[in-house]
Amino acid sequence: MLKKLFRLFSKKVLSSSDNYDLLRKEKIILKIKEITGQVPIKEEYFLKAFTHRSYLELAKENIKSNERLEFFGDSILGKITAEFLFHYFPDADEGFLTKTRAQIVNKNSLELIGFNLNLHDLIFINEKYLSKDKKKIGNIVADCLEALIGAVYLEFGEVTTKKFVDNFIIIPQIKNDDIKDDKNYKGKLLEFAHAMKLNQPTYTIVEQLGPQHNKIYKIRVDVEKDIFGIGTGPNKKTAEQEAAKHALDLINSLKPNDILN
Repeated sequence: MLKKLFRLFSKKVLSSSDNYDLLRKEKIILKIKEITGQVPIKEEYFLKAFTHRSYLELAKENIKSNERLEFFGDSILGKITAEFLFHYFPDADEGFLTKTRAQIVNKNSLELIGFNLNLHDLIFINEKYLSKDKKKIGNIVADCLEALIGAVYLEFGEVTTKKFVDNFIIIPQIKNDDIKDDKNYKGKLLEFAHAMKLNQPTYTIVEQLGPQHNKIYKIRVDVEKDIFGIGTGPNKKTAEQEAAKHALDLINSLKPNDILN
């Protein structure tokens, strides 16, 4: 009976756009029901959440990518995470809360969660430019998860969104002790520079490779003449974090006098 009702719902609601194949649209609606316990009425929010900009070239009509929803979802995720941590760690100082929030919502964490939710199987992309190889679309999956958060908020409201973020993003990372390993290398490098009275780290794009929708960034960070690092990644933030990590690795290999001289 439930399957019959769902098929009727799909034919009535999901036929509103010819830009998406029906089977994947059905899977998206089932995924939303799985993670929220609710069936959405406004399908356009969720279709948009799963639409990468590379797919726009294939659309028969004018549709929008998930970039605006990603921006919105990122803000909602930050707010919910800050509120959760504020109450969960009542004695923690601002520094700990800031670092922990940054770690929970960073792209690497969201990428892993997105793959665990199998979002990569649902994303509309143009496979002429992008394959669904996990190594190549990690950043796209993370962006999709943020866009999905925005869509859930617009369709179901703050209570449902908070429950989704708590259960699928925040609590699993706390239970797995993921937050104990501080991966905010940029923050660590900045703190080191301040403590040693060195120049503030500066980040410079050395090279950009690939098409606009699938770029690889190569970034260099400089602190002092002999203290630097180079990192690469699918976005500037990831490349900067890797560059900062390499700079910290170099610092750890130096003697104190080598740093000050």
